[in-house]
Amino acid sequence: MPVDSAFDPERFVSTLASRAHGGLLGLRYIAHGADWSELAIDYSERLIGDEASGVLASGPILALMDMATSMAIWIRQQRFRAQATLDLRVDYLRPATPGKAVIGRGECYRLTRSVAFVRGQAHDGDPADPVAHVAGTYMFTSP
Repeated sequence: MPVDSAFDPERFVSTLASRAHGGLLGLRYIAHGADWSELAIDYSERLIGDEASGVLASGPILALMDMATSMAIWIRQQRFRAQATLDLRVDYLRPATPGKAVIGRGECYRLTRSVAFVRGQAHDGDPADPVAHVAGTYMFTSP
């Protein structure tokens, strides 16, 4: 995607992200606003971390939240801009419920010339009962 083009999150997920890591996870676009994005991964046996309980591994949830927060930055800027994750803290509050999709919402709450600040949460159906909270910073790697 050219650096100066308008960023379309739904198109990004359905085309570009589906060919890469997001496609392997089954990443789905849900919705977005001026500074946030909401994505989901459906429950899949391929993503189970604990076979005895059927609970999803933490890695797919982290990847979901990394993409949701990254997309929130691009949405807020109204363009794709190369960036690197400087810090993404994930606090896992409880295991995701086996059989349920995990929904991740990321928000970009502050932009500077070189750094974006994000926060978000993942849940499996009830935003009032989150699976995880995230907070992080991204550094822009292009002008």
